Amino acid sequence: QVAIQCLETVFKISPEDTHLAVSQPLAEMFSNSFCKNDILPLSNSVPEDVGKADQLKDEGNNHMKEENYAAAVDCYTQAIELDPNNAVYYCNRAAAQSKLGHYADAIKDCEKAIAIDSKYSKAYGRMGLALTAINKFEEAVTSYQKALDLDPENDSYKSNLKIAEQKLREVSSPTGTGLSFDMASLINNPAFISMAASLMQNPQVQQLMSGMMTNAIGGPAAGVGGLTDLSSLIQAGQQFAQQIQQQNPELIEQLRNHIRSRSFSSSTEEHS
Repeated sequence: QVAIQCLETVFKISPEDTHLAVSQPLAEMFSNSFCKNDILPLSNSVPEDVGKADQLKDEGNNHMKEENYAAAVDCYTQAIELDPNNAVYYCNRAAAQSKLGHYADAIKDCEKAIAIDSKYSKAYGRMGLALTAINKFEEAVTSYQKALDLDPENDSYKSNLKIAEQKLREVSSPTGTGLSFDMASLINNPAFISMAASLMQNPQVQQLMSGMMTNAIGGPAAGVGGLTDLSSLIQAGQQFAQQIQQQNPELIEQLRNHIRSRSFSSSTEEHS
C-alpha cells in the first residue's frame, strides 16, 4: 500500500484512471509476442545429425556431472545447431546456464523448450528455479504449478513451489523478511543512528522538517503527536520527500553519498 501511494503521488495517477489500463496482462503480451516472433526453425536434420546431436547431449550431461558447466553449455549448443527442434537440448542447456548464474539465458531456453513441447514438465520446473534465483517469485510459482499439473507426484516441484510461495508472501508483506532491509535491525545499528543524527543536525533539514510538520498536521501547536494514524504519517513522509527533492535536491545526493560511505553490516539436478 505504501508503494502504491508513492507511485500515485509521483505519477499523479489513481485507480480511477481506467483509460490507462491495458487490454491484457504483461505476461500474456510477452507470451503472445514470443510465440509470434520467435518461431523455431523447422527441423531439416538428417539422421546422422540427429545421432551426433544426441551424442553431444550425452557429453554435455557428463560435463554437468563433473560440474564443468561452460563445457556443458557448449555441447548442448552444438546439439541444438544439429537438431534445433529437440526440447531436451534447450532444457538441459537451461540447467547449465543456471549453474553459471546466467538466469535470463536459462529462462529463454526453457521458453524455447516449452514452445517445442508444451507438456514438458521439466522445462517448467527449471524455469521456476531460474525465476526464483532472480526473485521473480510470482512467475516462479506459476511455473512450478504448471510443472506439478504435468507431473503431480514430483516431490522436487512440490518442495520448490512451497519455497517460492513463502518467498512471495514475504516480499508481499510490509513486515516480511523479504524486504531489502530489516527495519528492526536497521534502527538498532550504530552506523545508521550516527548517519541519521548527523543528517538531522543539518539546519536545512531542520527547517524543512519544521515546515513540513506545520503543513501536514495543521500548525505548529499540533506537534508530532498530531499524526494520529499511519496514513497521515505516510502522507507527511511523501510530502516531506517531495519538498526536499524540489527545494534542496542536493540534500538527496548528500544522503545517498552518506549511505554509500557507510556499511550497515559488521562483515562483509538430474538431466535428460
